Amino acid sequence: MIDVGGTHIRVYPIGRRQPITIDSGPAMTPKKMIQAVRSAVDGCRYDVVSLGYPGPVVHGKPLHNPVNLGPGWVGFDFRKAFCRPAQIINDAAMQALGSYRGGGMLFLGLGTGLGSALIVDGVLEPMELAHLPYKNGKTFEACIGDSALKRRGQKKWTKSVFDVVGKLKNALQADYVVLGGGNARRLTVFRHIHFEERTRARIKVVFGSGSQEANGRRQPPRTRTDLRSCTSLDCQGAAASPRKLPDGLRTH
Repeated sequence: MIDVGGTHIRVYPIGRRQPITIDSGPAMTPKKMIQAVRSAVDGCRYDVVSLGYPGPVVHGKPLHNPVNLGPGWVGFDFRKAFCRPAQIINDAAMQALGSYRGGGMLFLGLGTGLGSALIVDGVLEPMELAHLPYKNGKTFEACIGDSALKRRGQKKWTKSVFDVVGKLKNALQADYVVLGGGNARRLTVFRHIHFEERTRARIKVVFGSGSQEANGRRQPPRTRTDLRSCTSLDCQGAAASPRKLPDGLRTH
């Protein structure tokens, strides 16, 4: 499995507990990605390739070139390049599958940009919410993407994250929200949230109490999708104050 991001590409060969990380960025083209991945997995056996793509995917093919990567992705023949069957899916949708526990779930990926996907009663719908208008003429991604974190600082960024969570959860009527991506671990101002290492689950690091109970009922098990690098914060609403968790938090 390959998770293509604007800052890093993470490769998950079968049998490895930790991903192989490759630097990406505006100069990363699909040809360079193929060369780097094939070099990284040299000696590893694989029969098929699953690729999480940072942009819209229609009928298994990228619709647009990624905003944060180089050109050439649209129309690129990944099957031929890998000499293996290749399945392409939106990267946020791929991560959402690994976090789904039933009902209506909104996934937001806090990375270089903002990934999003919605699953309702088992039906997956990749979304492109990042570039919708949010505040003061700026988009959601402009306010909670990685550049916003660096520009605005962690306190203001964190407040915006939970404001966005609340607005999108209410607009899409999601039962719960999962925050993933590399910057989810930055939400450390919530002192009563702690890191928890999961040894058997597909999620490597999560924020939460570690409880499997919510609203008095045990939650259904996670799917078996192997997304071991996903960092997630699972929440039921949005915080009015950046010092408390969203209302109806569901931790796990």
